[in-house]
Amino acid sequence: MGKTLFDKVWDLHVVKKITDGPDILYVDRHLIHEVTSPQAFSALKNRGMKVFRPERTFATCDHNVPTLNQDKPISDESSANAVDSLAANARENGIRYFPLGNPGNGIVHVMGPEQGIVLCGQTIVCGDSHTATHGAFGNIAFGIGTSEVEMVFASQCIMQSKPKQARIVVNGKLGKNITPKDVILYIISRLGTGGCTGCFVEYSGDVFSAMSMEGRMTVCNMSIEMGAKGGMIAPDQTTFDYISGRKFAPEGEEFEKAVSFWKTLKTDEDAVFDREYVFDASEIPPMVTYGTNPGMGMSVFDRIPTTAQGCDGETFDKALSYMGLKSGEYMMGHKVDYVFLGSCTNGRIEDFRLFAETVGNRRKAGDVVVWLVPGSKEVERKIEEEGIGDRLRAAGFEIRQPGCSACLAMNSDKIPEGKYAVSTSNRNFEGRQGYGARTILAGPVIAAEAAVNGKISFPDNK
Repeated sequence: MGKTLFDKVWDLHVVKKITDGPDILYVDRHLIHEVTSPQAFSALKNRGMKVFRPERTFATCDHNVPTLNQDKPISDESSANAVDSLAANARENGIRYFPLGNPGNGIVHVMGPEQGIVLCGQTIVCGDSHTATHGAFGNIAFGIGTSEVEMVFASQCIMQSKPKQARIVVNGKLGKNITPKDVILYIISRLGTGGCTGCFVEYSGDVFSAMSMEGRMTVCNMSIEMGAKGGMIAPDQTTFDYISGRKFAPEGEEFEKAVSFWKTLKTDEDAVFDREYVFDASEIPPMVTYGTNPGMGMSVFDRIPTTAQGCDGETFDKALSYMGLKSGEYMMGHKVDYVFLGSCTNGRIEDFRLFAETVGNRRKAGDVVVWLVPGSKEVERKIEEEGIGDRLRAAGFEIRQPGCSACLAMNSDKIPEGKYAVSTSNRNFEGRQGYGARTILAGPVIAAEAAVNGKISFPDNK
């Protein structure tokens, strides 16, 4: 029987198999930020140890940072302490750190691929649940807890039981203005938030082959929202072209040698998965969520349903009550108060290009607060170089500075209680964007329409 892409990468990284126990995996890249690393550094220090292989660890600050006035001291004391602690720990352990203002700074899952830190066929871990993003390069990438962060610091290895595997195939052609975010929200709505629990998912088929790397990262980023351990896509020429020339990527003969290996990273034809799901691209509509988990998604044109996949009646009713919505209502035309473009899901340059293209010659609605937050300094730079910043500012928008921002309520960018926010981030849990905030997940196209119309809407596709 053949091997899957996951099998091949996993087997290459097994240091030791433990009888009736987990495998010990070698970790190629350890990404860290200011939120989940301090306790691990403290525990390491208490044991009289330093990071074993600091050259394989890369640090950035993103969760706690403000998205305005980053040239000034951080006003929130706890956030400032977290960022200062990361800087000190990185310095003490010889770890490469990308501080605020550094050209390489940004959200950990945006700047890692941009800098060429993330390659193909690697094992990648981070104390952050959306580490699955890096599976877009054919990597086994997943989030880990604080004790596991310490384990990787100390040994460059991690203990893991090999998970089951699922394959999700989407063939055909997507409709006009249907984005990668719509694709993954549709899949999650069909499978539910527990549809791939305990599995590592491989995405394959026409749709993913045609996607850009940034689109693939959006899809893999949200794999965990259907219970998966992570998601991955086999590397191809699109992948190699993206990596080529990036700061930390191999060069010349080393790059060509790497590509020769990366081309072997694909699932054998006779490989068997524990689960398989097949979808038709033509059936995927523009998506929005209406509830309090990413599985509560629907076509922007439909009425709010009476049930959601994998969601019991009590949970469903509670979610609608929190959102102030009712079954049978349309989401189309619903007034919104805030729009957020950004996060490790949709804070890349392609997302800003699409947002600006959708806005066109129109202006921001006067009664909507819009936060446009690039995922990295590199994205910020390209926004200005390409004239996107000037166009959007002329239309009444403000471009903020890089950070996780309103994806989660860990910094000053919080949605007020009771307000509706169309967000391109990954989670719509109760309080995720702020106490009592009502989050509607969507892609950059619907976000742009909401920003100029002040309500949920979609472009005329005619």
